[in-house]
Amino acid sequence: MQTVLPHNIEAEAALLGALMIDNRLIEDVQLRLKPEHFYEAVHGRVYEAVLRLADRNMVANPVTLKPLFEADEAMKQLGGPGYLAMLTGSGAALIGARDFAQQIYDLALLRALIGVGRTMVEQALDMSEDVDPKSQIEQAEVELYKVAEQGGESGSVKSFVQAATEAVKQAERAFNSGGHVSGITTGLDSLNAKMGGLHRSDLIILAGRPGMGKTSLATNIAFNAAQRITRDREDGIDDEKSLGAAVAFFSLEMSADQLATRILAEQSGISSENLRMGKINQSEFRRLAQAAADLERLPLFIDDTPGLTIAALRTRARRLKRQHKIDLIVVDYLQLLQGSGRSSDGNRVQEISEISRGLKQLAKELHVPVIALSQLSRAVEQREDKRPQLSDLRESGSIEQDADIVLFVYRGEYYIMARRPDEHDAAKFSEWQAEMERAYGIAEVIVAKQRHGSTGRVPLRFEAMITKFSDLADTSGYDLGGD
Repeated sequence: MQTVLPHNIEAEAALLGALMIDNRLIEDVQLRLKPEHFYEAVHGRVYEAVLRLADRNMVANPVTLKPLFEADEAMKQLGGPGYLAMLTGSGAALIGARDFAQQIYDLALLRALIGVGRTMVEQALDMSEDVDPKSQIEQAEVELYKVAEQGGESGSVKSFVQAATEAVKQAERAFNSGGHVSGITTGLDSLNAKMGGLHRSDLIILAGRPGMGKTSLATNIAFNAAQRITRDREDGIDDEKSLGAAVAFFSLEMSADQLATRILAEQSGISSENLRMGKINQSEFRRLAQAAADLERLPLFIDDTPGLTIAALRTRARRLKRQHKIDLIVVDYLQLLQGSGRSSDGNRVQEISEISRGLKQLAKELHVPVIALSQLSRAVEQREDKRPQLSDLRESGSIEQDADIVLFVYRGEYYIMARRPDEHDAAKFSEWQAEMERAYGIAEVIVAKQRHGSTGRVPLRFEAMITKFSDLADTSGYDLGGD
């Protein structure tokens, strides 16, 4: 016996009648209700024709619609164009037009849900294809998310009032923060001042050579954002007005416990090496226990699944958004993600382009900032000035194009340390020591690209033992660059 899908033909007929009697109702329903939401195909075509006429500022009624349906075979079976006049027979439908539209929409969602379920069952039973349950689960989640999201924001077009309201909200956040921050805080005042925080729908590329501290900066920002929203919630501030965010941290390089050790080291002030080896005294252990207790409450979720594809990452991010309302995503790091194709085709540049595009789409889809860490080419090491440039990203396809902001982490101290001269050469060693003192504990975040503002350098303090970035107390005399 064939299952009858959920529908209400009478509601569809009543709504169409109401729209033809009073065209002003079209504005109320057209943003959400689409022709494909109608169960009866003829009704969907009538609705589409009504929208088309309204779009041309023409009256949509049985008379103006009649020429469009004279040759419609399915309409002939319902009695021809005279069916249109019959639809307008009951003026009572005008009162409940919005309710009818809502019910038609809800029933369409139910049918879509049944469709996803059927496809899942059919694919699971089909043994002719390669058995790959994981990819089937990922595909099912994508389809389910599409159905769920249909109930969200109606399309991507915002009226000026909506856009202006959003802009005012951002300005209010910046005002409440004492200036500078309209997005999510990085927890670093100097970086916030340069960028205005992390903005929704932005893809932020955080790049650097190994040893520069990219992961450290990313964990610092993630912790600061999660800590801020926790504090604001305790103070009774709405999540919308908070400068903080619940964070999803996709760690493809480090395990969750390694990452947690780093964050514990940053917050307790105990070196991560000593933590790993258990070289801590009683007072340090108390500090560690306190830091761990504070961290327990943080909305910071770590996913350390290795070898994720960009599709799987997006599926997991959607789930975290639904379950935990995450508002910031960190990916460490981009080159460890895989594209959708088989890696055997060997086109890694194309694959990286697909990944960076996918991350930008994810930022827009979930309306959250996405920070993606990235490696740089070795070209940096060949130059006398080791500060990274945008060209160092180019071998990785469209990363630079897709990114709204590109940040480079640079620590001169790292390179100066590497060229330490022999102590027997007193003049050279003395000169090296003076250079080392100037650079010691100083890091730069180079804002190489920023769609919303200027580029330039932001000096920060970096404590290598506990991998912690913080604001420099005094930046006077520091060359901040800029455009």
